[in-house]
Amino acid sequence: MVTKSKVIIPVVLGVSLMLSGCNFTTKKDAAATPTPGSTETAAVNNTPVDIELLGMSSNETDLNIVRDQLAKNGFNVKLNVQPDYGTFKAQQDAGNFDVALSSWTTVTGNPDYAVRSLFKTGGDYSIMSDPEIDKLIDQASTQTPEQYTETYKKFEQQLVLDKAYIAPLYNSLKAQAFNQDVLKKESVRLSKSRSLPWEELDFKDAAKRAKDPIILQSALPSLTSLDPIKANDGSINIINTNMYTRLLNLTDDDKLTADGSLSYNFAIAEGNSDYYFVLRDDIHFAKIKDKLAADSGERVGAEDVIFSLNRAKDKNSVPNHRTFTLHEHIQKVELVTDPAVLESVKLSGGSGTLKSGLEKGLDSKISTLVSDKNQASNKEGKYQVVKLTTTQPFPQVLNYLAHQSAGIVSKKQVESINTYDVAKYDVNKDISYGDQSTVTEGAKYNNALYTSGPYILSYKNDYEAVFYKNPGYMKGTKYEPKVDSIKVRFIKDAESSLSALRSGEIHLYYGVSEIKFDVIKADTKLALQTVPSNAVSYLLFNTKNREVAKSADLRRAVLYSVNQDEFLAYYKNNKFKAVSTLSPIVKTGLEVKADAAKAKDFLNKYKASK
Repeated sequence: MVTKSKVIIPVVLGVSLMLSGCNFTTKKDAAATPTPGSTETAAVNNTPVDIELLGMSSNETDLNIVRDQLAKNGFNVKLNVQPDYGTFKAQQDAGNFDVALSSWTTVTGNPDYAVRSLFKTGGDYSIMSDPEIDKLIDQASTQTPEQYTETYKKFEQQLVLDKAYIAPLYNSLKAQAFNQDVLKKESVRLSKSRSLPWEELDFKDAAKRAKDPIILQSALPSLTSLDPIKANDGSINIINTNMYTRLLNLTDDDKLTADGSLSYNFAIAEGNSDYYFVLRDDIHFAKIKDKLAADSGERVGAEDVIFSLNRAKDKNSVPNHRTFTLHEHIQKVELVTDPAVLESVKLSGGSGTLKSGLEKGLDSKISTLVSDKNQASNKEGKYQVVKLTTTQPFPQVLNYLAHQSAGIVSKKQVESINTYDVAKYDVNKDISYGDQSTVTEGAKYNNALYTSGPYILSYKNDYEAVFYKNPGYMKGTKYEPKVDSIKVRFIKDAESSLSALRSGEIHLYYGVSEIKFDVIKADTKLALQTVPSNAVSYLLFNTKNREVAKSADLRRAVLYSVNQDEFLAYYKNNKFKAVSTLSPIVKTGLEVKADAAKAKDFLNKYKASK
């Protein structure tokens, strides 16, 4: 998130720089000039290099800071500012940039997620291909935290300092503000990685639960996809997280938990390649009927888990699959039907069997394993157990199962809609499950969503999206949603979002900028929540068809022009220094320091090579 979106917002975002029309010193000219630093080299040093910076209007402040820093070190910056993520992404996909101001939030809390999609060859959001980088990512993924710190240090050295594929800007706080006169304070959670859990939100006045919506906000009205495997950006992460249940969740401090998930418990077998999950029987898929939420009557079960995870790992299961690399370590997902297996296999790293691990806290012990999800009856000891096997020992797979892309969809419903040939998919005529056009008011509205989570999207327009409580979601438990409806208002700029919160138009503002903390603290009806986040902003270089793709010296000139101290000062020291997207999770000890002399030296080396 693209917060992974952030997100690319928890999700991925970008700003790009583009080179064009420069006057350069030739190799012949360079050979006749003295060493850098002498009077004769002044002409070389003063020749500006054109570079184009692509970004979104919502990142205007950061763009201006970067522009000014580059201008001081010999660059002539052309800004290419797009109004929203959709137009920005189109420019990025078309290669109309040299370097992009991007952001990424590691919403799974594990370091592999912080690098695999972004920097590995073939990654969902990667525009890079470097065998050395690939090798280090794969090596670290098999290691324990005690082992992988050194490997990730080598990775950061290669990615940033040696080859300058990115230039870090800062690590952010995660912050939200809410109206404490309206919302019950204890119901509003702020997790380091996980998106805001809507099912826990509640009014201060419980009488409002059935008649009034809780109103949230989003800056991105264009929803990439409501199919959880086809989107991983800030327009959709929080929505899909609340519309689809998963096998696991994260606690507020990034620990794995089965609480509030489709599983009662999970267990790891000896060898760290086999993972087992005992499933709940009290979740039904929600559907939309006459624009209201209805219980579809279909139970969420093992067949849906197996279907969902198999399509999540298969790059070719859908067109525009955006999350397959997160699940490429899954080798097989299957149903366990023989209870003897649970008795015979030992738990990883401790005493006991799988059965004892899976039965912890269960009201009824496991007496029978059933293959038909409709035959499961947890009260009677009849359960479904799913086994997931990885391609190699890979405990980090569990973090990926807590990601929105591992959301459980209905096998029956998705197969009934996705009847097209994926290889021949035509965006102009074929309709995919989760296409936003099907939930947008107008002639194409035909809401066919089946959601396994606490809420379902009824409809959206340019103004708002309206969600209703899933009537078949864990009824009678503490996880049943408190409030019947949620509205997400689309408000593009931060100033308007803050004004809407202060005026009561919205009840919670997710993603408050650090420069507005003082305004919120001064308003007695508002409460501010902050926590160190896994979000990092950075410049991403174009690695195709541009001069920055060819020259590490040119990229390093940009790298050493970026002064993180200036960003921290602007944000009143509510941001932190970073080296890469790993910085909030793995402390490698590396540091990037702005150095104007180095920046100009690398720029001159680049010019001399032309």
